[in-house]
Amino acid sequence: MGSVLAATTPSPAPSAAGGGQGVPGLVSVPPGFTMPSMSSIPPGSGSDQQTTDADSRLPNPGTYEECHRKCKDVFPLQMEGVRLLVNKGLSNHFQVSHTITLSTLGDSGYRFGATYVGSKQTGPTELFPVMVGDIDNTGSLNAQIIHQLTTAVRSKIAIQTQQHKFVNWQCDMEYRGDDFTTTVTLGNPDVLAGSGIVVAHYLQSITPALALGGELVYHRRPGEEGTVTSLLGRYSGENYVATLTLGRAGAHATYYHKANDQLQVGVEFEANTRMQDTTTSFGYQMDLPKANLLFKGTVDSNWVVGATLEKKLVPLPLTLALGAFLNHRKNKFQCGFGVTIG
Repeated sequence: MGSVLAATTPSPAPSAAGGGQGVPGLVSVPPGFTMPSMSSIPPGSGSDQQTTDADSRLPNPGTYEECHRKCKDVFPLQMEGVRLLVNKGLSNHFQVSHTITLSTLGDSGYRFGATYVGSKQTGPTELFPVMVGDIDNTGSLNAQIIHQLTTAVRSKIAIQTQQHKFVNWQCDMEYRGDDFTTTVTLGNPDVLAGSGIVVAHYLQSITPALALGGELVYHRRPGEEGTVTSLLGRYSGENYVATLTLGRAGAHATYYHKANDQLQVGVEFEANTRMQDTTTSFGYQMDLPKANLLFKGTVDSNWVVGATLEKKLVPLPLTLALGAFLNHRKNKFQCGFGVTIG
């Protein structure tokens, strides 16, 4: 809701500090220091106390923008036309991609993409900095730079141009505490014109299962100024996540449930007070690893039905994708076919 650009940030894993911190029963002692005498304390009581403190700590709730993502990932993405994607890894840190799109509704063209991943490891599968960019045959560019400045601070810069002209740019700064996450985003600032957008997010763990937060959006341009606020609540169970966002603009609720390793379902409700419109959607994802198949389907209250099917042709580095969507009310049908190599 608060992003100025449609850019996705990889989900971070919690980083473990060195020196045995966070491990029950271990105390980190700086060089040159010794532990004081503990003879008056019964053996094991200190370890039990630290274990209790570690167990009582609340987890980090993640970011505000990720709260609805688990449910949204279950729904299929619309496909139209033909799409060919070729990925080529040049080294352990550098990868390029070539994309050719043929469409009857949108623009057809070619895109070249590049991804660089640094050598600073902050987690089992996380390396920084990350630089991602792509440019099409008209000169339009999308680029992102993501870097983990410290164990708690992460920054991101995103730039978008259209035919050699700057369209959007934004800068994010994210801080992750032990049980909270706060993010500030600055978008399209123009000091001379006195315009820009500032988005602030805050998410706090109340209990191990409950997280509450809010969003503040401030926008200004010549002759116009305003703010929009919204509140968010998320409750997580062992195999489900329920999230609700309420604001002056409307309401957004999602429910995600993992039935088993093969089946996941999601329900989404959106109400727009300005447009006086409500939509309810149901989606599901079925994963068949033995057959290398991934199937996603959806149906909503506007009688739009859609589905996508992905098939990996093992041992070849080839993935085929088929998609079809039908709008019964508007009597419109669209389908797509995609091939991914690499």
